[in-house]
Amino acid sequence: MPKFLEYLLIAVVIAILLALSRWIGQQAYTWMPIQATAEAQKVDDLFSFLVSIGAFIIFVLLGMMVFSIIFFRAPTNDYSEGHPSRGDIRLEILWTATPTVLVLWLAFQGVNIYQQLHILGLQQIVQLPTPLESAAAYAITTGEKPKPAAETIEVFVKQWDWSFRYPNNVISQELHLPVNLRTRLNMHAKDVLHSFYVPDFRLQQYIVPGRNIDLVVTPIRPGKYKLKDALFSGTYFSLMDADVLVESPEQYNQWLTQAQQELATNQNQAVAEYTQPPTTMLKSGWYTVAPSQEGIAQENYVKNDT
Repeated sequence: MPKFLEYLLIAVVIAILLALSRWIGQQAYTWMPIQATAEAQKVDDLFSFLVSIGAFIIFVLLGMMVFSIIFFRAPTNDYSEGHPSRGDIRLEILWTATPTVLVLWLAFQGVNIYQQLHILGLQQIVQLPTPLESAAAYAITTGEKPKPAAETIEVFVKQWDWSFRYPNNVISQELHLPVNLRTRLNMHAKDVLHSFYVPDFRLQQYIVPGRNIDLVVTPIRPGKYKLKDALFSGTYFSLMDADVLVESPEQYNQWLTQAQQELATNQNQAVAEYTQPPTTMLKSGWYTVAPSQEGIAQENYVKNDT
């Protein structure tokens, strides 16, 4: 076969593999939960690209293996060694430069997404690991300025309770967010490491005791979602979830007004589980943290008032 036809055939095969890999990458969007935030779209785009690249590499490797098996089979009773491939500088450059460029591009995209989330506090964790420094000192030493957001909601977590405090001092165990508005979440953990995880937001953020960690989310799809703690935190870990409601600004303001007029009731399911009489004859005797009926947001609110 003439060289030109060989190159043309290889180009056609590569084009087919690229198209097939691209199609598989598009299918990756259906493997994920719905995109409930603007940031989720960027994460899914990156995931789809990675799937496309992975599929293309697999197809190329499998194709080369099948091609070699079909066209380069050794004759019967031929046990001689094949010719080794050494000293091909073009091949060395290709398989060194390609992964390097790909990894650098992925790192750039990852940093870009984190910058859009405006996560603050992580740099401070690395530079000043002592837990005794105050929040004011942190603000001065980092020099990071919070980006404008329509609203700031305080997020408090402890074993085993999520609480949310809104600008008008409304405290709730549900996280309400206005749609299409940037909202800053200022997160605090009381006791141990927790993780703020909403799969539909493509967002998972560790919350470190003694640190205030901010991030900004932009919900784009009204609906009801589930907040989970992605870090195991003890006996009642399975109860560490909360509802996240994304509403129109009108519904959000109406809920804020209504919640301000109503008396907040804290229904801690961990407390209900803890106070139930034992159902078995044998007791493990293992130590566990007794859950508190009072929400952590309410505790902080009382301390601030006193």
